[in-house]
Amino acid sequence: MFKLVKPALAATLLILGVSSVWAQSAEPYTGIGRAATANEVNAWNIDVRPDFKGLPKGSGTVEQGTVIWENQCASCHGSFGESNEVFTPIVGGTTKKDQETGHVLALSTNTQPQRTTLMKVATISTLYDYIYRAMPWNAPRSLTPDDTYAVLAYILNLGEIVPEDFTLSNENIAEIQNRMPNRNGMTVDHGLFMPTGKPDVQSVACMKDCVQEVVITSFLPDFARDAHGNNAEQNRNFGPARGADTLNPPLKQLPGKDYQVKVVAVVATAGAAGTGDAAKELFTKNNCAACHAANSKMVGPSIAEVATKYKGNPEAVAILVKKVKNGGAGVWGAIPMPPHPQVSDADTTIMVEWMLTGPSK
Repeated sequence: MFKLVKPALAATLLILGVSSVWAQSAEPYTGIGRAATANEVNAWNIDVRPDFKGLPKGSGTVEQGTVIWENQCASCHGSFGESNEVFTPIVGGTTKKDQETGHVLALSTNTQPQRTTLMKVATISTLYDYIYRAMPWNAPRSLTPDDTYAVLAYILNLGEIVPEDFTLSNENIAEIQNRMPNRNGMTVDHGLFMPTGKPDVQSVACMKDCVQEVVITSFLPDFARDAHGNNAEQNRNFGPARGADTLNPPLKQLPGKDYQVKVVAVVATAGAAGTGDAAKELFTKNNCAACHAANSKMVGPSIAEVATKYKGNPEAVAILVKKVKNGGAGVWGAIPMPPHPQVSDADTTIMVEWMLTGPSK
């Protein structure tokens, strides 16, 4: 530790010295950026402090907030702040007594099954700041200051902190702070805020009765095993990875290290007899099987579909060779086929002629 002190101190003094010289210099840097305009600064300077510095002027009623909430907030947070399955409830767990004391009793008695936002937050400025800068989820920063006041008024009404006919504004928000249920629940007298204060975490390492080996396991409940169909049928038929056969009971134990995944080569069954191994090898080497199966559509059309479409077309080979080399989209759907300029014309012609013979019966 002692060895690190001197280099760190030297670096600090160097930085301070350079900063001092730069600050005293009358020559600013030139050719690097420009000064931000007042509008650009204001666009980012939107934070609201607990002392309400930075709070914009405006107002909003509970009634206005109800409309905004139903249109833009209820889909995630529920019509009454009770949450819509995913997010933690915003309202609940607070009482009139909590508003008097500034301490939420349910936080220490565990009478509430889940901690809500109004149970935890100490400053109303935090609610305003977060709603204004981050909500709604799909369109952050789209709420005006008046919209934000209205939404916040609706939340406070749900928590029975303000009445239904209340209008929240920059002029009375400080008064509402004095009604926040957990306004006295936050302390700065600890290590997170004060380096000399009490640490945030207190623990004593336990080094006795330790287990010799930890086994990590996981399982999927039976009712959810085939919730999304058979996973084994939802993979491309190439590559070593395969989904579990979720239509059957799970394996009692995983395969051993010597287990080999059986991979069915698409090209092995494609093409008529006599086409030769050269075309199949090229088809595999150039990853054509990643998108084209023998008889079923994958990312691209099947070999059978290509053969049927161009059957009897004397220009088929030339058309498809050009298509493979240059890529394209629109013939078989919106998903484009990437160009393959690295494949020679001769190799491309071999693969195309082989595909046009169609899959084997």
